[in-house]
Amino acid sequence: MLRRLLLSVCLLTAAVVVAACTGDPAPSRSGGTVDDNTTITVAASTEPASLNPVQGFAPYGSSRMYDGLLTYNAGRSLRPLLATDMPLPSPDGKSWTVKLHQRVHFADGSPLTAADVAAEYNAVLNPAVKSPLRPDFDMLAGAVAVDDLTVRFDLSFPFPSFPTRLVLGIIPHTAAPTDPRPPGTGAYTVTAWDKGKQVVLSPNKHYYGVPPKIVKMTVVFVPDDASRIARMKAGDFDGIEVPQQQAVAVAKFDNVKMVTEDSADYRAVSLPAGPVTGDRAVRLALNFAVDRKDLIGTALGGKGTPAYTPMPDSLPEFVDPAATYRFDRAAAGRILDQAGWVAGPDGIRSHGGVRAAFSVGYPAGDLDRKAIAQAFATQLRAVGFDVTAVAGGGPDTAQVVSGGNPFDPDLAVRSVLHTGGADNTTGYSDSAVDAALDNAHKATDPAARATAFRAAQRAYIGDPGLVTLAFVTHTYAVHDNWSGSVAITEPSVHGPLAWGPWWNVELWTAR
Repeated sequence: MLRRLLLSVCLLTAAVVVAACTGDPAPSRSGGTVDDNTTITVAASTEPASLNPVQGFAPYGSSRMYDGLLTYNAGRSLRPLLATDMPLPSPDGKSWTVKLHQRVHFADGSPLTAADVAAEYNAVLNPAVKSPLRPDFDMLAGAVAVDDLTVRFDLSFPFPSFPTRLVLGIIPHTAAPTDPRPPGTGAYTVTAWDKGKQVVLSPNKHYYGVPPKIVKMTVVFVPDDASRIARMKAGDFDGIEVPQQQAVAVAKFDNVKMVTEDSADYRAVSLPAGPVTGDRAVRLALNFAVDRKDLIGTALGGKGTPAYTPMPDSLPEFVDPAATYRFDRAAAGRILDQAGWVAGPDGIRSHGGVRAAFSVGYPAGDLDRKAIAQAFATQLRAVGFDVTAVAGGGPDTAQVVSGGNPFDPDLAVRSVLHTGGADNTTGYSDSAVDAALDNAHKATDPAARATAFRAAQRAYIGDPGLVTLAFVTHTYAVHDNWSGSVAITEPSVHGPLAWGPWWNVELWTAR
C-alpha cells in the first residue's frame, strides 16, 4: 500500500498540535476557529520562481503537490513512497533499480509510469534544461524505463548514498521541464497561482491516498517580516514563520502558539574576493573575533547553536569536533598584526593604504538577517574593522547567507565549499578542502566517507571562505485548531509549500 495507508496511526496520536484553519481571505478570529474547519491560510516569506521539481522546487522532498520515489520520516530516515520498496543496487554499485506502485495517477489523470521518472531525471541532467539541481547528480549517467513500473538509474561511479537523490517530486513525461506548475501525484494540486501574491491548493481528485481533511490551503507571499507579523496579529493568517527575535512577542498574540523546529539551516557571512575580505589572514581573524554565543543571544533571541562550518550537528558521525574556532579576539589581533593590518588612531586597521572596512548585506525586510548583520558589525569593531550592515548590496558585498541539509553530508557542504560549487558564490577555493570533499564524494566505505568529510572540515578551518555563525531554530506562529504535525529537523528550504510544520498537512485532523 502507499504512504498514507502505511503510515502508522501512532504518528498521529503522538503528534504535536500545530496550525489552525480559517476562511479566506481575511478570517474572523472569534475564538480562533471557523465554522467548517476545512480551510487554512498561511504566509510564506518567499515565493518560488517555479513549482517544477526539475527547476529546483522542493529539492529535498516534502512538497504538498509532488511525491518522490522516496521520502523522509520524522526521524530523517528514508522510506518508499512512489516506490514499492527501497532502491536495489547492483553488485558493483553502479546502478539502482526502483519498482513503482501501480494505479498511481497525476493530478491531470494520467498514470504514473517508469517513463515519467526516467524523463524527469534525464531532464535534470540535460544541459539545455539548465536545472539548478544538475550539480547534485554528477554521479548519474542516465535513467532508463525497464518496463512500465521499473526504472533503472545508471551511475558513472558507485555512490552509496544515491537514494538521497530520489526524493525529488515526479511530474509527467508529457510536461515540459520548464513548465512552472506541472501536475504531480501529491495530496494537493495548484488551482490558482497569482504571481507575487498567493498560491491556492486544493485536494488532488486523483490522489491515491486518503483525501486530506483540509480542502483548501492558501499560501500568501509576504516577504517583509514585520508585515507578516502584523497580519498574523490581525487574523489574516493561520500560520507564519517568525524571525527568532520576535518569537516571544508573537507568542502573546491571541489564540497563537509557537512551534519550534530544529534545523540544519546555517547563517553565515560570505567573504568575497577583494582587498579586505579576500585576504586569508582577515578571513581567519574574523572567525576568531566573533562571539557566536553572544550573537545568537542578541540577534536570534537565543534560538540557535554555534556553527563553524556548514556541516550540521544533525549528522554527528560526519562532524569533526575539533573543527571549531574559539572566541579569542587577542588571537585575531595577532593574526592581523602579523599580516600587516595595523590599527590607526581611530582604532580601525589598514594595510597598504587599504582600510579594514566593508559592508555586510541582508535582504530588505528580513529582520533575522538584519539583526545578524548588525550584531556582526558591532562585534568586529573591537578588533579594528569598520563594518556596515546594509540592506541589499551587490555581488562584491559580503552577505548574510543561508543553506544547509540535515539528510546527507555531501549535499550539506560540497556545493558550498568545493571550488565551483553551485552555492559557492564568492569563488572560494582550497585544494586540500577540494581533495577531501572529492574523496568523500566517491567513497564507498562508510567509515572512509566519514573520515574524508572530517578531513575537509579540518582543512577548511585553516582557510575559511565564510564566517559560519549559527544553525538557527526555525520558529513558527500557528493557531491551534488542527493536530497532526510532527517535529522534524528541517533543511534550509522550508515553508508552507515544503517542510515547515505543514510538512505532513495532508494527515492533519481538526481538534
